[in-house]
Amino acid sequence: MKIFMATMGLDIGGAETHIVELSKELKARGHEVVIASNGGVYVPEVTAAGIRHYNVPMNRRSVKNMMRSRALLKDILRKEKPDIVHAHARIPAFLCGTLQGSLKFPFVTSCHGVFEVSGVLKLLSNWGERTLAVSEDIRDYLVREYGVPAEHITLTINGIDTNKFSPDVSGEAVRKEFDLGDSVVIGHVSRLDQAACHTARQLIELAPKLDGACPGIHILITGGGDSFEQLKERAEQVNRDLGRTCVVLTGPRTDVNAIAAACQVFVGVSRSALEAMAEEKPVVLSGAQGHTGLFCPELLQKAIDTNFCCRTDPVAGEETLYRAVTQALDLPQKEKQRLGAYGRQTVQTYYSVQRMAQDCLDVYEQVRRRKYRVVMSGYYGFSNAGDDAILQSIHEGILAASKDISVTVLSNDPQLTWNLCGLEAVPRFRFWKVLGALRSCDALLSGGGSLLQDRTSTRSLMYYLSIIRGAELFGKPVMLYANGIGPVRKPENRRRVKRAVERAALVTLRDRSSANELREMGVKRPDLYVTADPVFNLPPAPQERGEELLRSAQLPENTPFAAISVRNWPGTGDFPKQLAGLCDHLRRTYGMEILFLLMQPGHDRATTNQVRELMEEPSYLLDTACTPRELMAVLGRAKLCVAMRLHTLIFAARMAVPCIGLVYDPKVESYLQELDMPSAGHVEHFDLQQAVACTDEMMAHYQENLDRLQEKSQALAKAALHNEELLLELLEKKTKK
Repeated sequence: MKIFMATMGLDIGGAETHIVELSKELKARGHEVVIASNGGVYVPEVTAAGIRHYNVPMNRRSVKNMMRSRALLKDILRKEKPDIVHAHARIPAFLCGTLQGSLKFPFVTSCHGVFEVSGVLKLLSNWGERTLAVSEDIRDYLVREYGVPAEHITLTINGIDTNKFSPDVSGEAVRKEFDLGDSVVIGHVSRLDQAACHTARQLIELAPKLDGACPGIHILITGGGDSFEQLKERAEQVNRDLGRTCVVLTGPRTDVNAIAAACQVFVGVSRSALEAMAEEKPVVLSGAQGHTGLFCPELLQKAIDTNFCCRTDPVAGEETLYRAVTQALDLPQKEKQRLGAYGRQTVQTYYSVQRMAQDCLDVYEQVRRRKYRVVMSGYYGFSNAGDDAILQSIHEGILAASKDISVTVLSNDPQLTWNLCGLEAVPRFRFWKVLGALRSCDALLSGGGSLLQDRTSTRSLMYYLSIIRGAELFGKPVMLYANGIGPVRKPENRRRVKRAVERAALVTLRDRSSANELREMGVKRPDLYVTADPVFNLPPAPQERGEELLRSAQLPENTPFAAISVRNWPGTGDFPKQLAGLCDHLRRTYGMEILFLLMQPGHDRATTNQVRELMEEPSYLLDTACTPRELMAVLGRAKLCVAMRLHTLIFAARMAVPCIGLVYDPKVESYLQELDMPSAGHVEHFDLQQAVACTDEMMAHYQENLDRLQEKSQALAKAALHNEELLLELLEKKTKK
């Protein structure tokens, strides 16, 4: 992968060192890295690592500079053609953002700090398709001030090379260079400009007092910037007053590991503090944005939350900083060693350069351009666990089959779809956005689920058929993906479905009855592939999560239970009362507690409450919002499942839990036949005695039913894999054309 890094400059600074170490690690992993910046002391280091560097003056906000920088960036990006553009500061991000529309590159940004927010500066901000934030408070700032979606932000770290920064590094050359002898040295590394030099200025002013507390002490300040000359002049005056060189300003340097090694105590924040910690130095966390104090285990979480920048604490006055520094100097040697070792352990645990690079690669993977783009049309974004499970399983199946397919979903609630699956989605009823997605895709996947039916309404059927027709008008192949067909009752609707199926490039069906239904409509094509519902390959949440949810429903632990799932449905008469009787029978006869599940709460709750009220025995309700995986984990703990909803039955079968269907729709009966599991009857003419007999038969041959279901479930999981194989063949065939 070729990665283009854009930043303001490569002089001394936490963000700059972050970029250097990240780029070197990515290069070491075999990626090609190119950097554009205004230059600086780290340019020789990156070029020595085999990283090309372009000089682009992105360090100033002047209109002239920005126009020149944009023109240079445009030429460089056209020449380099990177796979990823990664900008690391507000000006580079803004400039790259202005070019993304025309050059069409995947665009990632990193936010290393918080900035002034005003009308104009807000307009000069572009946070890319995805953003990396180096602390939680920066993530919150991006959400609050810029409206960046939280799900588009990834927390990362300031990764430290713990081989380069280690207690084995010698500081003797630095001590010799600056004539420090065997004296105690306080170190500080920072950009020395107006916004960042607060602590350097304080250390210079405190030099006489620190010399009184620790005679012969030296203060070693490293860095460059707009305030360097002013600080140097003040340091020279302090040294004259003391009659010796106490404060040393080294200027900008790249051997920061040797600088830190020459110190007994380090004062600073962010990356420079972490580098000193990696060398087992006691560190006083103090900077221009706040003062946290001498780092110790009790301050770990507070420090991590602000990326060791102290933003949640007040800025130190000179007396506060003096007390913290002398506290560190006065520590017994064993305590200094203990704090130093803890600091290095913290860096190794939370701040490795390897993890930083992997965080970036994971984000690059989210935005990189795939070879194929598909649009998924289905009943998505309606908080229905069954359809959400279909979406998750199809997406994961596609990812397992190929990393070169990106998915865009037509969703009722794009935010919900993103939260659930991390998938880009467009509103399914926004005409122009839907057309845009269809125009730019390589194929339309219509499914899974029972989309081609008019039992819900003709309007619903016409919606899905119009999406299919729209894709065809753009010349895009259509795959009917693991569809359940029917019921389609109206003659004109049957003709419409027949035409759509015959025109489709590929048709996979989730059961044999769907194939039979199409043949009854007159569909002649021989290539109707009967596969299986993709949910058979969706893994459940961890068992511990299932047990946690059962506890939240107050179900007694280690008690067998039957999972019951019903939905609101018209024309069911006294079905709720009859089902209540069946639930009572299960508890009295087989000692099973009764747990009700809500697959789509808005459509299930009323009937669920009605059945529970009509029961004579107690029951339980899982009323916690659950993902499909979590519902599967809960069902996996059940002894038996009795359900109206198709995907409750499929979840149970996936978890090898024997199930009994309550038929309200032909699709339920069809899949019960696929699973070779019984039906307790149709909800519109439900008979309690028949249902009890069905249940007793199930329990009398429980182990046989369980063994048979396990075999069926494994076979259906294998068949479901065929969906992705056929999709990949379709996309490859389209490319060859």
